[in-house]
Amino acid sequence: MNAKLLLMLTAVTANFCASVQAAETLSSWADYEARAAIVEFVETVTNEASEDFVPASDRIAVFDNDGTLWAEQPAYFQVLFAADMAAAKLKANPALVTESPFKELAEGGLGAVASGGLASLFELLQVSHAGISNRDFQTSVANWLESARHPTTAQPYTAMVYQPMLELLTYLRANGFSTWIVSGGGVSFLRVWAEEAYGIPKRQVIGSRNALSFQDNDGDPMFMREASLSHINDGAGKPVGIQQVIGQRPIMAIGNSDGDFEMLSWTTSLGPSLGVLIHHTDSEREWAYDRDSSIGGLDRGLNEADARGWIVVDMKSDWEQVFPQ
Repeated sequence: MNAKLLLMLTAVTANFCASVQAAETLSSWADYEARAAIVEFVETVTNEASEDFVPASDRIAVFDNDGTLWAEQPAYFQVLFAADMAAAKLKANPALVTESPFKELAEGGLGAVASGGLASLFELLQVSHAGISNRDFQTSVANWLESARHPTTAQPYTAMVYQPMLELLTYLRANGFSTWIVSGGGVSFLRVWAEEAYGIPKRQVIGSRNALSFQDNDGDPMFMREASLSHINDGAGKPVGIQQVIGQRPIMAIGNSDGDFEMLSWTTSLGPSLGVLIHHTDSEREWAYDRDSSIGGLDRGLNEADARGWIVVDMKSDWEQVFPQ
């Protein structure tokens, strides 16, 4: 058997095995165009006989978190965490009710805080995110996740992850991809639970960052969280964050909002690559929202997806199951 024929047979066998693996792994995905396009891309870049073969060291897939790996309604979960922490502080010290954002929170809940715009939300976040050590902050996140429940579903927040995306993460890693979170959420918030929830280690989480200062603290060194941000990992900040941390362009990017547009645009700008948008269309099993939503708004992405060759995953039709059973 000549070398060329052997290579062809090896490639055919590998593709067959990959197809079987996809059928077994992506069991919550309906067998429609979106799933087929993802599988075709993975099979192509892992096929050594393909002109578009990509070595495992360069198979980098980046995922937005809110609305892509877990739900984001009725508010980003990190904002709900901040509101709960602020409410606990107010309960412990009622005198705070005359100060913002405690006053707004007491009078009208999170909606009243949000009506004050980004400045008010940032103020709310800093109540629980700044002026403490990073260690204490992460402990408070872990404790909150153990006891807090989603306001609509009454489920633990970590149960609000998307089963099809868990399967996609597993499928990609089985095919030599490294999987990364690239989120607008806080990196220290995400790192508390991302590995347990998604199998993504702390070092592979990129997010917005509070400024930190280092203190020796008499032999008990710690990082203190400052009331300012050193990086906002949203919009154009996402490819910047990827470049700063990973140092190279991914070949696959998955998001759900226009905050992910630049990340998908950069990823798909050169060579074999794939951009994927999760479109929230299922009002019965999850939520339906896109262009006019203040949370996870998707407008430009829908307008330009076809021209850019991005895959739009219709949650209602492409996912046979949304949340883990």
